Amino acid sequence: MNNFSFHGGRLADAMAQFGMGDAPWIDLSTGINPHGWPGVGDLAMDWQALPDPGALDDLEAAAAACFGTDRAHVCAVPGTEIGLRMLGDILPGPAIHAQPSYRTHGEMIPQSRPVALSDLTGAEEATLVLANPNNPDGRITPPATLLGWLETRHSNGGGGASWLVVDEAFADATPEISLAAHVHDGQRLIVFRSFGKFFGLAGVRLGFVLGPRPLIAQYRQRLGSWPLSAAALAIGTAAYRDADWSASMRIGLREEADELDTVLARRGFRAMGACPLFRLIETADAAALFERLARHAILTRPFDYAPRWLRLGLPANHAALDRLDGALADG
Repeated sequence: MNNFSFHGGRLADAMAQFGMGDAPWIDLSTGINPHGWPGVGDLAMDWQALPDPGALDDLEAAAAACFGTDRAHVCAVPGTEIGLRMLGDILPGPAIHAQPSYRTHGEMIPQSRPVALSDLTGAEEATLVLANPNNPDGRITPPATLLGWLETRHSNGGGGASWLVVDEAFADATPEISLAAHVHDGQRLIVFRSFGKFFGLAGVRLGFVLGPRPLIAQYRQRLGSWPLSAAALAIGTAAYRDADWSASMRIGLREEADELDTVLARRGFRAMGACPLFRLIETADAAALFERLARHAILTRPFDYAPRWLRLGLPANHAALDRLDGALADG
């Protein structure tokens, strides 16, 4: 199971280890929206020309409008993972990161110290890194709490090293929790947003850093010319402008998460989390359940640091949900 606990998406490894089976594999290991934004095939891209700087401007403007922040505070990066790791070279001083959460959060700033999410107070004299919604438990820290922590850091002086860094990779499904509108030059606030999870297009490799203009300038200097492919520019711009699709998808994801909760409850599992793109369950032997589901050609996400946890993304349709239901019952 350890091969699959580092991150999700190792479908080829699962096929190699557990076989192809009689039915297509269902990948529930990532928390990525199974319903990708449908307009990709309608876009024309010039693969011979270098990406136009104006196209990057258009993308960041469209994303900023969607996030509810000023375009001057937004920098597109080739995936949030890269953006997070670049921050370690930019922010000085000590850091702490909420735990459990993304593995990257503990690696991006040298000697960052883990603190349980439930033990955070916001008063720590260090850069604080957390995800909201959190991963893998889907816990949402209320925006008012985060803004209180931000105000505490501001009122205490906090030093140049005391920043609040919020990874909002899954926030597009619940935009009301975002702090994007509070990013400005007077705040020690940095927000990360991911394109691929909500829009179901992780292969585009597109993310965004939101922060004060001096920090954005440092990112631009490090990224240099042409940081994104023509595909990322075109797809991201069109998808962020498709407000009707986003609004409808948010409703649909909540309904599908409720259906997943019903199936899990029927099989004796209590679903944890408030992020509609995935659910976390706790069981006495998560490794055994992981392998049982894998033998039904269903890939989920185990965790080496929590042997009782298993995370499940949303099945793409009712047929996939029914297969999950049957596999959970086959115990």
